[in-house]
Amino acid sequence: MSILSSIFSKIFPHHDNPVAMPGMPSTPAAPGAATAVSEVDVEAILNAKVAQSGVKSNWRTSIVDLMSLLDLDTSLESRKALAQELHYTGDMHDSASMNIWLHKQVMAKVAANGGKVPADLIN
Repeated sequence: MSILSSIFSKIFPHHDNPVAMPGMPSTPAAPGAATAVSEVDVEAILNAKVAQSGVKSNWRTSIVDLMSLLDLDTSLESRKALAQELHYTGDMHDSASMNIWLHKQVMAKVAANGGKVPADLIN
Protein backbone atom coordinates (compact mmCIF):
# COMPACT_ATOMS: atom_id res chain seq x y z
CA MET A 1 0.00 0.00 0.00
CA SER A 2 1.33 3.43 -0.85
CA ILE A 3 1.94 5.96 1.90
CA LEU A 4 -0.74 8.26 0.50
CA SER A 5 -3.20 5.35 0.47
CA SER A 6 -2.28 4.68 4.10
CA ILE A 7 -3.03 8.32 4.94
CA PHE A 8 -6.36 8.08 3.13
CA SER A 9 -7.31 4.85 4.90
CA LYS A 10 -6.83 6.59 8.25
CA ILE A 11 -8.89 9.66 7.28
CA PHE A 12 -11.66 8.32 5.06
CA PRO A 13 -14.06 5.76 6.46
CA HIS A 14 -14.38 2.72 4.21
CA HIS A 15 -11.41 3.81 2.10
CA ASP A 16 -11.15 2.12 -1.29
CA ASN A 17 -8.01 3.88 -2.57
CA PRO A 18 -9.65 7.13 -3.74
CA VAL A 19 -6.30 8.77 -4.51
CA ALA A 20 -6.58 11.05 -7.54
CA MET A 21 -3.40 10.71 -9.52
CA PRO A 22 -2.61 12.41 -12.84
CA GLY A 23 -4.50 10.74 -15.65
CA MET A 24 -6.78 8.86 -13.27
CA PRO A 25 -10.31 9.91 -12.37
CA SER A 26 -10.87 10.65 -8.70
CA THR A 27 -13.37 8.67 -6.64
CA PRO A 28 -15.93 11.46 -6.16
CA ALA A 29 -18.71 11.01 -8.68
CA ALA A 30 -18.84 13.21 -11.74
CA PRO A 31 -21.67 15.75 -12.02
CA GLY A 32 -24.87 13.94 -12.89
CA ALA A 33 -23.62 10.57 -11.64
CA ALA A 34 -26.11 8.35 -9.87
CA THR A 35 -24.33 8.33 -6.51
CA ALA A 36 -23.18 11.40 -4.66
CA VAL A 37 -20.10 11.39 -2.49
CA SER A 38 -20.46 13.25 0.76
CA GLU A 39 -17.50 15.22 1.99
CA VAL A 40 -15.58 13.99 4.98
CA ASP A 41 -14.82 16.70 7.54
CA VAL A 42 -11.08 16.15 7.79
CA GLU A 43 -10.50 18.82 10.41
CA ALA A 44 -13.13 17.30 12.71
CA ILE A 45 -11.69 13.80 12.25
CA LEU A 46 -8.13 14.90 12.96
CA ASN A 47 -9.11 17.09 15.90
CA ALA A 48 -11.00 14.13 17.37
CA LYS A 49 -7.87 12.00 16.99
CA VAL A 50 -5.85 14.68 18.82
CA ALA A 51 -8.41 14.75 21.64
CA GLN A 52 -8.45 10.95 21.82
CA SER A 53 -4.66 10.69 21.88
CA GLY A 54 -4.19 13.37 24.52
CA VAL A 55 -0.98 14.39 22.75
CA LYS A 56 -0.42 17.89 21.44
CA SER A 57 -0.29 17.87 17.63
CA ASN A 58 0.42 20.52 15.06
CA TRP A 59 -1.16 18.46 12.24
CA ARG A 60 -2.41 21.62 10.51
CA THR A 61 1.12 22.60 9.45
CA SER A 62 3.40 19.63 10.12
CA ILE A 63 3.52 16.54 7.91
CA VAL A 64 5.39 14.76 10.71
CA ASP A 65 2.65 15.54 13.24
CA LEU A 66 -0.04 14.61 10.70
CA MET A 67 1.58 11.24 9.97
CA SER A 68 2.22 10.63 13.67
CA LEU A 69 -1.41 11.39 14.51
CA LEU A 70 -2.40 8.78 11.91
CA ASP A 71 0.00 6.23 13.43
CA LEU A 72 2.23 6.19 10.34
CA ASP A 73 6.01 6.06 10.06
CA THR A 74 7.34 9.62 10.29
CA SER A 75 10.96 8.82 9.46
CA LEU A 76 12.81 10.88 6.89
CA GLU A 77 12.98 7.77 4.71
CA SER A 78 9.19 7.43 4.82
CA ARG A 79 8.68 11.12 4.01
CA LYS A 80 11.13 10.85 1.10
CA ALA A 81 9.13 7.87 -0.19
CA LEU A 82 5.95 9.95 0.06
CA ALA A 83 7.69 12.79 -1.77
CA GLN A 84 8.67 10.42 -4.59
CA GLU A 85 5.13 9.06 -4.70
CA LEU A 86 3.81 12.61 -5.12
CA HIS A 87 6.48 13.51 -7.70
CA TYR A 88 8.41 16.04 -5.62
CA THR A 89 11.02 17.75 -7.78
CA GLY A 90 12.76 19.76 -5.07
CA ASP A 91 15.88 18.95 -3.09
CA MET A 92 15.16 16.02 -0.77
CA HIS A 93 18.14 17.05 1.36
CA ASP A 94 16.21 20.21 2.27
CA SER A 95 13.77 18.37 4.52
CA ALA A 96 12.12 21.55 5.81
CA SER A 97 11.05 22.64 2.32
CA MET A 98 10.09 19.09 1.40
CA ASN A 99 7.97 18.74 4.55
CA ILE A 100 6.08 21.97 3.82
CA TRP A 101 5.46 20.84 0.24
CA LEU A 102 4.36 17.37 1.40
CA HIS A 103 1.83 18.76 3.84
CA LYS A 104 0.23 20.99 1.22
CA GLN A 105 0.18 18.18 -1.34
CA VAL A 106 -1.38 15.69 1.07
CA MET A 107 -4.05 18.19 2.10
CA ALA A 108 -4.75 19.00 -1.58
CA LYS A 109 -5.05 15.27 -2.40
CA VAL A 110 -7.39 14.75 0.53
CA ALA A 111 -9.52 17.70 -0.61
CA ALA A 112 -9.54 16.45 -4.22
CA ASN A 113 -10.88 13.12 -3.05
CA GLY A 114 -13.86 14.15 -0.96
CA GLY A 115 -12.22 15.61 2.12
CA LYS A 116 -13.51 18.90 3.48
CA VAL A 117 -10.20 20.62 4.22
CA PRO A 118 -9.89 24.22 5.49
CA ALA A 119 -8.83 26.45 2.60
CA ASP A 120 -5.79 27.76 4.45
CA LEU A 121 -4.33 24.23 4.48
CA ILE A 122 -4.32 23.80 0.72
CA ASN A 123 -3.49 27.29 -0.54
